[in-house]
Amino acid sequence: MRRIDFITLKVFIAIADERSLTKAAEREHLALAAVSKRVSDLESQLGINLLYRQPKGVELTPAGHALLHHARTVMDNLEQMSADLSEFSEGVKGHVRIHANTSSVIEFLPEDLSTFTQLHPEVKIDLEERVSSETIRAVREGLTDIGIFAGHVPAQDLQLFTYRHDHLVLVTPRDHPLASRGSIAFRETLGYDFIGLQQDASLHSLLQHSVHHLGATLRLRIQVRSFEAICRMIHTGMGIGVLPEIAVRTYLPALNVQVINLTDDWARREIKIGVRSLDALSVTAKQMLEHLVSSESR
Repeated sequence: MRRIDFITLKVFIAIADERSLTKAAEREHLALAAVSKRVSDLESQLGINLLYRQPKGVELTPAGHALLHHARTVMDNLEQMSADLSEFSEGVKGHVRIHANTSSVIEFLPEDLSTFTQLHPEVKIDLEERVSSETIRAVREGLTDIGIFAGHVPAQDLQLFTYRHDHLVLVTPRDHPLASRGSIAFRETLGYDFIGLQQDASLHSLLQHSVHHLGATLRLRIQVRSFEAICRMIHTGMGIGVLPEIAVRTYLPALNVQVINLTDDWARREIKIGVRSLDALSVTAKQMLEHLVSSESR
């Protein structure tokens, strides 16, 4: 099959939007005959009809709808490529992609990325917040350069580095029966309703593993998608929850909740950094990795 040029794809998208060859020609500042020929040549090249010709315009055939989907994707990617490359002409000299779990995004990355950009102002950073399992998958599939995730989640096929440590605490309403405790073991909390994260979150799997080890069950009343939502549910008296201490401190001033130290060994978590191959990282990504790995000692 001959190559399909970008102008033809752009014309086809205009036809699909306008449902008219004439209006598409006006939109793209082309002669009607030129638009008609591009579509006819494209149909001949592909060996399929892309349009139903009607007295008052055109409609896409099923094949036309399939082509439209791919054409939009190609043009969107082309625009993104152009935008990314234009940044280099404006002074950007490096680009690093990071996927990170919520704990890291809230607790550590704001400060660490800020200090990195002060040292390397010409570097562009793309940060996406994902649960740990999605982050690990993104590293494996080459969708990100660096992944940051909970250390208990299996990632043996990646090259791993220690990033940070955080401490999990119990959060309760201030009038809760456990609120007066200075510290507590997780097993002592299992008689109460919990507010937790969604099933695919690493913190959820950690709690479920701990409950299973104790031979008990977790009374999970509500599942939400963020630490803030958990805190707000606890604030209204809906239950108790386990969260990273630093993340909870962000919401404490505005909420009627109490923080209690968990004495279990697993409550002190290790946050890991994973890459597919250290040798395959760009110079910029290696600089970022070194900066993050050394951040806890700083």
